[in-house]
Amino acid sequence: MSKKAINQNTNFNLELLNSIEPNFIFDEKPINRLKNTTDNLDKDKNNTGLSKIKELAELKDKITSIEDCSLKNNSKNIVLGDGNINSSIMIIGEAPGADEDKTGLTFMGQVGELLNKMLIAINIKKKNIYSTYAVNFRPPEDRKPNTSEIKRYSLFLQKHIAIIKPKIIILMGSTAMESLTGLNNKISLERGKWKEVIIKNTSYEIIITFNPSYLLRAPENKKYSWEDLKKIKQKIDSLGLST
Repeated sequence: MSKKAINQNTNFNLELLNSIEPNFIFDEKPINRLKNTTDNLDKDKNNTGLSKIKELAELKDKITSIEDCSLKNNSKNIVLGDGNINSSIMIIGEAPGADEDKTGLTFMGQVGELLNKMLIAINIKKKNIYSTYAVNFRPPEDRKPNTSEIKRYSLFLQKHIAIIKPKIIILMGSTAMESLTGLNNKISLERGKWKEVIIKNTSYEIIITFNPSYLLRAPENKKYSWEDLKKIKQKIDSLGLST
């Protein structure tokens, strides 16, 4: 999509985003070399997918075996991640809430509804990308994870990213920002800027933005998230990524 096209859709998509209120996958025949090539590519994709599934299962086992963790001890379920494990786009939220803890899935309830609206506004479906959290268990009383907890889980998050291997990472909220970048500034000072992080000798492009749960509490900041979403769409288009 060209910049012009983005601008043409701005009013409609911003209206869509703002519509959410705080209340709220040997023979005689000639050889088809193209088909063989495609088949080989499909096999490679399948092998890669199977490898990721195995690695994610191993990662989940490591996280669930954590000891002396108040986050784990006060949660019903681990929320590892969901969506397309072969996606080039990865969203990292802060931590599961009550709905996520109950289902074991990311971004549920009103938060999920708003996130879906935000993604649809830039022609993305959540099921087509991959999403996870900086911390995989719900904090007691939904409090913000402290720095020691964020650091402890950041090791698992880095492994998680190395497994998925996305092209771009969207960090939603200050916990996600601190976990991957070490920054603990006000998110308003860091959002909307493309940065790079290196994990296991691989460089990833990241952008920081507000978490949907925060936008439900402070809907006046949706306009800033919309600016971030447009930058994300531009990056996706410039890299030719599939959504």
